[in-house]
Amino acid sequence: MTTFARFEHEGQARYGIVGDGSVSEIEGGLFGSHERTGRVFGLAEVKLLVPCEPSKVLAVGLNYKSHLGTRPAPSNPEIFYKPVTCLQNPGDPIVVPPDAIDCHFEGELVVVIGKTIRNASLEEAAAAVFGATCGNDVSDRNWQRGANADRQWWRAKGCDTFGPLGPWIVTGLNYGDLALETRVDGELLQEQRTSDLIFNVPETIAFLSRYITLTPGDVVYTGTPGNTRRMLPGETVSITLEGIGVLSNPVVAGVSSIG
Repeated sequence: MTTFARFEHEGQARYGIVGDGSVSEIEGGLFGSHERTGRVFGLAEVKLLVPCEPSKVLAVGLNYKSHLGTRPAPSNPEIFYKPVTCLQNPGDPIVVPPDAIDCHFEGELVVVIGKTIRNASLEEAAAAVFGATCGNDVSDRNWQRGANADRQWWRAKGCDTFGPLGPWIVTGLNYGDLALETRVDGELLQEQRTSDLIFNVPETIAFLSRYITLTPGDVVYTGTPGNTRRMLPGETVSITLEGIGVLSNPVVAGVSSIG
């Protein structure tokens, strides 16, 4: 297993390999050949960034039985897009727009695509996964399915900061059976294993690749388990994935730009 981070030091974004409380800078990017530059930084010296730079952010809805409630299980993965601009760095705030009245957390396993694929078999789809990280598919339920629901989820799931991702990417994991936990201010609110996904990672990626070309760096949020609740400004949401680590983000109230 290797842990890759994207980080900022002295105003410059870099990639590196994490180990023993430090990150060793690499050159050459994540998905091709790369080598260490010899520069090593303590994690306390750097700012962690969203761990890759995707061209697409895709997500799966209704992918755990525990999250379905009374809704029937889908016959295919229920896919939607989140805009790249929704991504948020580890530790940076989730900003709730002033008119968003029911913003929920959704702790998720996120997989990172490592090679270009189209019409992939299950085996090819599994081999296309570069690694895994933690994600929070922040969702405003009122805009999603409430009294003021939009026809599309463009703002319910796509507002700026509604896609925290990180803290880094870990390769070589059995991402098909990892413990997932979500805590708000330390209170455990979601707990499940990724082995309980209705559509597992290879099935989801193979399905996606029938219709769109996936390229290195693309990320797929795989769905959230159990129940969620409204997040309040002042709270901190922390998502933990076994073998990866913890993604934590404070929640803050946005300021209206109208008037």
